Amino acid sequence: MSEIHNYTMNFGPQHPAAHGVLRLILELDGETIVRADPHIGLLHRATEKLAESKPYNQSIGYLDRLDYMSMMCNEHAYVRAIEQLLGIELPPRAQYIRTMFDELTRFSNHLLWIASCGLDLGAMSMFMYAFREREMIMDMYEAVTGARLHANYYRPGGVYRDLPESMPRYKETQWTRGKDLKRRNEWRDGSVLDFIEAFAKDVPSKIDIYETLLTDNRIWKQRTVNIGIISPERAVQMGFSGVMLRGSGIEWDLRKKQPYAMYDQVDLDIPVGVNGDCYDRYLVRVEEMRQSARIILQCVDWLRENPGQVMLKNFKIAPPSREEMKDDMEALIHHFKLFTEGYCVPAGETYAAVEAPKGEFGCYLVSDGANKPFRLHFRAPGFAHLSGLEELTQGHMLADAVAIISTLDLVFGEVDR
Repeated sequence: MSEIHNYTMNFGPQHPAAHGVLRLILELDGETIVRADPHIGLLHRATEKLAESKPYNQSIGYLDRLDYMSMMCNEHAYVRAIEQLLGIELPPRAQYIRTMFDELTRFSNHLLWIASCGLDLGAMSMFMYAFREREMIMDMYEAVTGARLHANYYRPGGVYRDLPESMPRYKETQWTRGKDLKRRNEWRDGSVLDFIEAFAKDVPSKIDIYETLLTDNRIWKQRTVNIGIISPERAVQMGFSGVMLRGSGIEWDLRKKQPYAMYDQVDLDIPVGVNGDCYDRYLVRVEEMRQSARIILQCVDWLRENPGQVMLKNFKIAPPSREEMKDDMEALIHHFKLFTEGYCVPAGETYAAVEAPKGEFGCYLVSDGANKPFRLHFRAPGFAHLSGLEELTQGHMLADAVAIISTLDLVFGEVDR
């Protein structure tokens, strides 16, 4: 009789539940996973090397394309590293705007996660509900930056521009008219800040709907409870961060432990799990959405009462306005030099990290005094989480690998960098 061999199969990179271009080679004993070997590199963007060949201010747009679900959080880490080497202080209004948009980005990321994780595990309705709210966040992005996805909004010294005084409105079409049109434009009569406030006040009721659909759902719990358990000690050893760490019960969040922007001025709670399984990671993300809405409302209140500059008044770093360029020859020269040569950053090295939606996203920056980085390296949370995939999946069924990959919340732009 011939020997019985384990079966080896490719999971991805074309698989819709691979969450990108992950090629996972699985060794199966029946349907039980014996070994899982993740192969990455199919989305290599060479962002670090590209950034080393360009002036500092020309690389911000690359950061949006790393984790394209957490755009502004990626930008935040990069501009913070530059600001640390330059030794500059930002206007408070710019810091509050950054804090608010970091949380909107976190909300957007978790909405896409709950939509795609639901789809992976058979909860098809979640996709429609979550994208309804995510579309509003994309509208906020578009109103402020002109882009719906790759924002390119943060700058060393502040943000690109202040929040606009009006929100774009839907126009009447053959599909949208009458009461439907009025409903769609209900929150759009005021400024962008009014729209953000209306969204943040309304969205907890929408999160209640998500929880009604999933939290006590028998099928959802069967697919996630006691699946992909990681102990708190092992999570620390493997360099996990963000939800992967907090889901195992470790209360570590850079927004509280190493505050940046205006996080030391706002109230927030850090949700933590108990068992470190897929279900706990789901619950932590849901509670994070509620906390994000709470932070956004605090930022809105402050921004209403405190107008001011959103960019440092230093023409060596920040471009002058159009009016200043047309009136002042010096300003025109500064503008020309800034967008052709950029600016030189003092020699030194620094590390700046932010609590991105997926975990700790860090930027290690080395300057030799030139106008472009000597060395740039990003600490991507997904890279560390993916390294634990074999340990998380061993002994589980093939279908459980889908749930585990989904709760890792991977985006391969940042994994492959």
